[in-house]
Amino acid sequence: MKNEMWKAYARGMAAAMNSGSVAVPAGLLRSYRGIGLSDTEMLLMIQLLMFRQLEQVEFPTPEQLAERLGLTSMAVGQMLGRMMKDDLLAIDEQVDPISGIQSERYNWNGLIIRSAEWMAEDARQSIQIDREQQRPSLADQPKAGELFTVFEQEFGRPLSPMECETISAWLDQDKYPDELIRFALKEAVFAGKLHFRYIDRILIEWSRNRVTNTDEAKAHTQKFRGGRGS
Repeated sequence: MKNEMWKAYARGMAAAMNSGSVAVPAGLLRSYRGIGLSDTEMLLMIQLLMFRQLEQVEFPTPEQLAERLGLTSMAVGQMLGRMMKDDLLAIDEQVDPISGIQSERYNWNGLIIRSAEWMAEDARQSIQIDREQQRPSLADQPKAGELFTVFEQEFGRPLSPMECETISAWLDQDKYPDELIRFALKEAVFAGKLHFRYIDRILIEWSRNRVTNTDEAKAHTQKFRGGRGS
């Protein structure tokens, strides 16, 4: 009989646990290590969230928190003090407009802001790493690497991954000589049409006319310009 009573009590507790939940910001769970919180300090924050959300307790005592965490109240006080020193946690004072009673509550906006800053920096670094991985290695492709530098100097900006792939394709797939690509770039600058589509059209035109070096390219260009001017 006694065992049945305890089993029923356990079932009731399980149902109560399933009926309540604590909303923890996903970004906080992802970033807490990055901003310097220990696992125990993160669990302390979850307890603060639970006190507010489920029990409407805005300012639990160190003793209440210590009981939940299995720590001493002194250890909890030290954790709270460190977080307040690092501007992750603060204590706000508020006055009830009706009763005039003054009370306190924990404010963790500093922690949320620090987490958001960490996530933004993490995203920036991930994008930078992706771009570096997409860009062909200058060490592995010395000719392409030199061309990248020449094109970036003429364009006055870094090349996009797609533009780098275009240059690599001119060298590896189309087998255009390095000097011919450089001369096509100069022609685009001279014509005032500094974009990759125009340079690609120049190279295709030279390829159709069996132009293989800069001397032939110069002769073909002069012939074309002379014919256009007559």
